[in-house]
Amino acid sequence: MSAAARVGRFYTAARRHPWVLGKVGDWKIPLGPYTPAQIAVGVVGGFVLVKTISWWSVLGPVPITAWLLTIWVVRRPRIRGRAPMQAALGWMLLGWQPQGGRIGGRAARDRAARPLLGAFTIEDAPRPAPPAPSVRPAPRPAGARSSMPRRTKPVAPAAAGVGPMSGVQQLLSRAGQSGGVR
Repeated sequence: MSAAARVGRFYTAARRHPWVLGKVGDWKIPLGPYTPAQIAVGVVGGFVLVKTISWWSVLGPVPITAWLLTIWVVRRPRIRGRAPMQAALGWMLLGWQPQGGRIGGRAARDRAARPLLGAFTIEDAPRPAPPAPSVRPAPRPAGARSSMPRRTKPVAPAAAGVGPMSGVQQLLSRAGQSGGVR
């Protein structure tokens, strides 16, 4: 039994080709195709040469040769791995950004400085109000049955207070009864 070899193919060469103008099928512009940078240098440089012909005509073919050499030089320029137009756009956008950057699409700004003032007061804890006396019915004699309502008398509050008390509350109530904490 033969071992089957796995074959992997990568087609990244198509992604590495620069964007070019002047190539249709097998036909291309003479000395082309041209990149957008070459076309921009050619158009702008040609316009400048035509408008200033009276200045450089004494130099002969030197300015035209320099123009053509410049077009050839910018065929694949890279500025830190980027095309010149992309690099120029990046620098322009960097200059346009706010100095502090952006947060959520909006310019990030520091808040204005303001003084931080504060104060505090130490007060005694409020003492709980004495509980209201509760009323409970008076005990009846064993043999007496009466149609009259029973009399009620007030009930003394519990020694520790009404309801559950925390340990601190119990300590404070003892201190209040004895005149101080020992």
